[in-house]
Amino acid sequence: MPCKGKFWSVLLWAWAAWAYGIVLTMYSVPVRADVYRYRESGGAIRFTNVPTSTKYRLYIRETISGLAYDSFSHYDLHIAEAAVKYGVPFFLIKAIIRAESDFDPCAVSSKGACGLMQIMPQTARDLGVTDAFDPRENIFGGVRYFKELLNRFNGNIPLSLAAYNAGPNRVGPLRKVPRIKETERFVHKVMEYFNGY
Repeated sequence: MPCKGKFWSVLLWAWAAWAYGIVLTMYSVPVRADVYRYRESGGAIRFTNVPTSTKYRLYIRETISGLAYDSFSHYDLHIAEAAVKYGVPFFLIKAIIRAESDFDPCAVSSKGACGLMQIMPQTARDLGVTDAFDPRENIFGGVRYFKELLNRFNGNIPLSLAAYNAGPNRVGPLRKVPRIKETERFVHKVMEYFNGY
């Protein structure tokens, strides 16, 4: 739904969640199944619903009805689809979204970038994104654009992130992250989130 209808969208979501919870309690035993995650030093990621170490961190919190309300996992289905379609790591996409909009689908930057992945209006048009505030459309457009940058910069993630933030023409001739504070902060923040997942 468009962001101008955010109130009604939230109200509708709350009602649907309530109704879904009632149906679940009528036909099944309520279950709580939080998921915890731990990244090993070698890079392998372990998931469990029964953490055996303090190294595990909460990844997805489920409510008693089985509905996840964690804002960091709300768009995981769209992210997973885009990750598979474009061959971009799932957690890298999440890191970009977190740094760009903190998972707010109605976010608009001072420069006019819109939605979860903060796509500029002209870039959205070039990518065929008709509604930059639609989470799925925004994620697919943003990931497609990021994949183009990854290809252009030979899979170099920091350079591709810099190009995503500052524009490919500012990165292309230098072949390094430009000395723009906002871009340097953005690249650092995304890499920090990505390595933390």
